[in-house]
Amino acid sequence: MIRALLRRLLRWAALAVAAFIGLSVLLVLALREVPAYGSMVMLERKVQGWLAGEPVAIQHQWRPWSELSDHAKLAVIAAEDQRFPDHRGFDTVEMRRAWEASRNGARLRGASTISQQTAKNLFLWTGRSWGRKGLEAWFTLLIETLWPKQRILEVYLNIAEWDHGVFGLEAAGQHYFGVSADRVSEVQASRLAAILPNPRGWDAARPSPHVERRSQWIRQQMRNLGGARYLERLGGD
Repeated sequence: MIRALLRRLLRWAALAVAAFIGLSVLLVLALREVPAYGSMVMLERKVQGWLAGEPVAIQHQWRPWSELSDHAKLAVIAAEDQRFPDHRGFDTVEMRRAWEASRNGARLRGASTISQQTAKNLFLWTGRSWGRKGLEAWFTLLIETLWPKQRILEVYLNIAEWDHGVFGLEAAGQHYFGVSADRVSEVQASRLAAILPNPRGWDAARPSPHVERRSQWIRQQMRNLGGARYLERLGGD
């Protein structure tokens, strides 16, 4: 009897895993073409606000690739993931550096790629746990396999969090500078990219000395990468 029960449980578990794999593949395939009008992090912020008794008004408007500033595209790559066109979702160079730094006593720093951040923001929740990291790796592999690099960056720029309730480049441009996503300048883009590590604590419109130094470094990295021509390495749809 116990053996039969175990077989039944294993069968149900296998069916559940197969269903999850199939549904996640279909979802990622659909989002290769369909605009992402929301994300799990947006939903999480709404729920957090509701539980705290402080409702959060989400500012978000999808903009296609052609309506996103090239400065912003390049700035987030320069700031977050300079090997983005070359890796398959995981930057092993940065992962190794982070691990070696932690072994030498430094605080363990993140080495997440744009692909990993897109997977996390779109499909998962914030916070840290091994379970979430495992799911993040799975969705990262899926989007790297099923989407071109250009699509990954397009989605990332449309769902990244830039302030309390402010998601995506269109909302961020309007919120901080009163400009649309296609009008974000080089300086504005570098400041937006500079606050990504702490978007709800730092201000792109009134940057602290630390944020301003970081934005200047980002602009130098943008030039080092070769400017907007670097984006040609991402290919198209």
